Amino acid sequence: MIKSMTGYGKAHHEDQSVSATAEIRTLNSKFLDANIRLPKAFSDKELELRNLLSSKLVRGKVAVVIEFEKIETSAPNVAVNKALFKAYYEDFQQLAKETGADDKEIFKLALQAPDVIAPAKDNHDYSQEWELVKTAVLEAIANCDEFRMQEGQALKTKLTEYADNIGNLLEQVPEYEQERVEIVKQRLRQNLQELTEEQTDKNRFEQELIYYLEKYDISEEKVRLGNHIKYFKEVLDGKESNGKKLGFISQEMGREINTLGAKANHSGLQKIVVRMKDDLEKIKEQSLNVL
Repeated sequence: MIKSMTGYGKAHHEDQSVSATAEIRTLNSKFLDANIRLPKAFSDKELELRNLLSSKLVRGKVAVVIEFEKIETSAPNVAVNKALFKAYYEDFQQLAKETGADDKEIFKLALQAPDVIAPAKDNHDYSQEWELVKTAVLEAIANCDEFRMQEGQALKTKLTEYADNIGNLLEQVPEYEQERVEIVKQRLRQNLQELTEEQTDKNRFEQELIYYLEKYDISEEKVRLGNHIKYFKEVLDGKESNGKKLGFISQEMGREINTLGAKANHSGLQKIVVRMKDDLEKIKEQSLNVL
C-alpha cells in the first residue's frame, strides 16, 4: 500500500467543560520533522506527542496545531492585587487633594489600573483534559493517514505508468541490435580497405571484430533493467509503503539506462535512451513523496 507523505487531517472534540481541535499537515522529508504548537497547559506533553506522531506517521515534515479552550460555566477566576490597589488609590487621592480635583472616580480608576485585576494562577491538573486533546490528535492523525493513502494511490498510478513506459521502450531495443552490429562490421571493413594487403591480418581483424561486438553487447543491461522494472512494480504492489526502496531501485535502473546509452552507437537507440531517462526522472521526483 503506497502512501504519500503529503497529508492533512483535522478533528474536534469537546465535553461540557472544554473543547479541543487538532490540525495536522504533512509534507515530504527524509526524517520526521515535527513543528508542534501546543497550548501552555500541555507544554509538558510535547515529547509524548512527538512519540505518537513518530509511531503513526513515521516520517515527513509535520505541522501540528492544537487549540484548547475552556467552556466557562461560572464567573471567571481572577485575583485582585489588594496591595497594588491601595497604592494606586492612595496616590490618586493625594493627586486629587493637590490639584483640587473631584475624587469620586478614584476607586474605579484604581481598580482599573494595570495589574490590579489579573487571572488567578492556574494550578489545575489538566491530565483529564489531555485525554480529550489526545483523542482529537489521534483522530486527526487517522484522518491524515487516510489522506496519505488516497494520495498514495494516485502516486502509484503515476509511478506504474512511468515504469511501464520504460519497459515498453526496452522492448523496442532489439529492433536496432542487428543494425548496430552491421554498423560496427561496416566500420571495421572500411578501415580494413584503407590498409594494404601487406598490412592486413585476418586473425587480428577477427579479434577486433569480436572485441567490438562484445564491447557493444547490451544483453546483460537489458536483462538487469527488465528485472529492476519488475522489482519496482512488485514493491509498488507490496503491503508496505517504502519510498526509500523505490528510490534505490530507480538508481539501479538509471545505471543500466546510462550504460545502454554509452553502448548505443546508434541514433535510434539513443533516442530510446533519452525517453527512458525522461520517465526515470519522473519516477525519481515522484518517489521522493512516497512514505
